[in-house]
Amino acid sequence: MEAGDQLAEVIRIEGARLQATLVRALGDWSLAEEAVQEAAIAALRDWGVNGLPDEPRAWLTATARRKAIDIIRRERARDRKERAGVELMELSRPDAPDGSDPDDTVLNDDLLRLIFTCCHPSLAPEARLALALRTLCQLSVAQVAAALLTTEVAMSKRLTRTRQKIALAKIPYRVPTDAELPERLATVCGVVHALYTAGHAPVTGDSLVDIDLCREGLRLSRLLHQLLPDEAMPSAVLALIVLTEARRPARTDAHGDVVLLSAQDRSRWDQNLIAEGRRLLAESLRRTEGIADPYQLQAAVAAEHDRAADYPSTDWAEIIRLYDLLVSVAPSDPARLSRAVAVAERDGPAAGLHALDGLRSDVRTASVRGELLARAGRFAEAVVAGQAALDGELTEPERRFRRRRLAEWVAAASASASSHGLVE
Repeated sequence: MEAGDQLAEVIRIEGARLQATLVRALGDWSLAEEAVQEAAIAALRDWGVNGLPDEPRAWLTATARRKAIDIIRRERARDRKERAGVELMELSRPDAPDGSDPDDTVLNDDLLRLIFTCCHPSLAPEARLALALRTLCQLSVAQVAAALLTTEVAMSKRLTRTRQKIALAKIPYRVPTDAELPERLATVCGVVHALYTAGHAPVTGDSLVDIDLCREGLRLSRLLHQLLPDEAMPSAVLALIVLTEARRPARTDAHGDVVLLSAQDRSRWDQNLIAEGRRLLAESLRRTEGIADPYQLQAAVAAEHDRAADYPSTDWAEIIRLYDLLVSVAPSDPARLSRAVAVAERDGPAAGLHALDGLRSDVRTASVRGELLARAGRFAEAVVAGQAALDGELTEPERRFRRRRLAEWVAAASASASSHGLVE
């Protein structure tokens, strides 16, 4: 791996935490970003000559702290302002051997605290979520757009407007008080869940799953639940993530290719995570007296899949009932698409195709439509849908899978046409 690729990998995994730590120490968002950028440039120069250090995260952290001190001193000299020495003392304090802050507790996890800060009530809910995903969770604009079901261009404009509002309104980046936490909770839960989802279903890349994003989403979800153990929503989000994570090892084969739920080896599912997720879901539902929110409903769907001994044993009627509730409380095309799949499993492909009517046309809808058309024996139509399912951003495993499916449908359509005397 080249130095540039090594640096990109470290920044992708550690950049958000490092930036969060510097914001906490400095109280200055722009200064923290500048220090991380300067550290990245220094790393690119040094690693290109000397190779990857034994502890790249520690190297990058120490360098970023030195860069921040240099920037503060430059500003002091230029503006002749008096700054509190606590900044330099905080930045000069060494990390613990494992790279964590020796004073860290759940309340002091820098990334989680800064996510709360980004979710300031002065910002519109969609702006808070977009900002946190882009800046703190290090997702690309395309990933954020996909997570929030909009276009990359629209998302880029939204992020620009949000940053401008923060600067003009001088919104402070500080840790909210305990009394302020609950009003920001829904957005924070949305950020944590969207982060995990971005790892579970990345927009592009060579792997079907971004394991590092999944692990970070799970880590933050556990911290959030630990921070607010009596709140129903964090319990539900953690339940949903844990129940989904339990199936991750079986989603790909030894070559990294897609394995559909119907063909997965369920012995590879993590039964400890499934038990934990079901307990968390029950705990969350008790707190809301059985009145489910969207995360609880999605977790309940995941629990239904996880409890089935095999695919034919899946209780599709219950899953459809849960999706009906989800669509009623939080209508979205992804929920309707998943409901259509469940309807097809229970009532057949024709019913599933009918349930797809009115959904937004995108690569995932086209893929499901192609599968259902092929099941119905309408292979020529399935080919059209299969071609549309390749017309967009996909991970390489998904693209390989869909190309194989398309080739099967092309062959079946040709065989069908030949048997009916339609091919010379």
